[in-house]
Amino acid sequence: MQTWALFWHIRTITDQPIALGGVGLVRVLPIVVFSLVGGALADVVNRRRLMFLTQSALALLALLLAWLTFQGHITLWQIYLITALGAVAASFDLPARQSLVPNLVPARDLPNAFSLTSIAFQTGAIVGPALSGLVIAYMGQAWTYLINALTYAAVILALIAMGPVAQQADPRATRRSAVNLEAIRAGVRFIVEHPIILSSMLLDFFATFFSSANTLMPIFARDVLHVGAVQYGWLSAAQSIGAVAAALVVSQMERIRRQGPILLGSVVAFGLATILFGVARSFVLAMLGLIFVGASDSVSAIIRNTIRQLRTPDYIRGRMTSVNQIFFMGGPQLGEVEAGVAAQLIGAPLAVITGGIGCILAVIWIARRWPQLPGYNGDEEILAGSVAD
Repeated sequence: MQTWALFWHIRTITDQPIALGGVGLVRVLPIVVFSLVGGALADVVNRRRLMFLTQSALALLALLLAWLTFQGHITLWQIYLITALGAVAASFDLPARQSLVPNLVPARDLPNAFSLTSIAFQTGAIVGPALSGLVIAYMGQAWTYLINALTYAAVILALIAMGPVAQQADPRATRRSAVNLEAIRAGVRFIVEHPIILSSMLLDFFATFFSSANTLMPIFARDVLHVGAVQYGWLSAAQSIGAVAAALVVSQMERIRRQGPILLGSVVAFGLATILFGVARSFVLAMLGLIFVGASDSVSAIIRNTIRQLRTPDYIRGRMTSVNQIFFMGGPQLGEVEAGVAAQLIGAPLAVITGGIGCILAVIWIARRWPQLPGYNGDEEILAGSVAD
């Protein structure tokens, strides 16, 4: 809800598309700077306790954003600063959160676990944007930020209810508490030495870099489709509607074979759906395109997560996730900058269409450069799973 409210908020402050692209820039810089440290930290400290700190910080930032907006004098630089600080917290939160999942379930259940995780996330991503539009329209911009701040209580309560979670220490480490440059290098080296992991990360980066158009949604809503805040909320939720539908299907599959070809095919579908959204001039067709965007992205995300988590030992999973965070968060954030610049130069619809084409070309290049990915089946060696399993 807060993410989409921010885009709408910035559009009310300025009508320049590049200002919306600035959100991606202030998010990606902290991710690049802090992600590797966050991943190393997630491997040597208690991941659950780390999440207590990061989630509390995100709640406080949401409260600050609400307070400034209620005052009526919030500026663009304040929105950028709070967004950047939130990205710093997320740089430490995400490696801990994603690394925690394989500690909770047996390895054989990980694909289903990630499907259910995706359903939970995307359900919130349906309700959030739709609620954002309604709250902005009937209560005001500031209430979206305040409601978001209050919802962090549910996350913190869930962490309390989870109880202690075991995690493995690096068997080669002499001091478990060491967070240093060598530990970070070990994480990067691990990824470089595993082509299937590296290629899936690059696929994620280029797909989201070229096809990221979320920040342009207010432009499409107001200037292309000529709809208001409520319809904007539904457009913002459309991708998650498709994602939940796809994740529900995947969650019921006992075993997924030919995971590499399915992953590549889903990213091609992602690019095609992006093109469909770019050419849409009606609200219904735009919704349909975005639903397909979300469905294809959900399938690829579930398979990507499963591949990477199953092929990464627990003691280095936080570092693997932190490098992946640079790819999968850096891609869309830089993509938002690229989309804003492209929209400024050639218009929002053409910026989205060319991005979809770029996504498809990236899939072709990666499939040829790393043949291990199209050849991946899903029954290869498993290196991860619940510590207690």
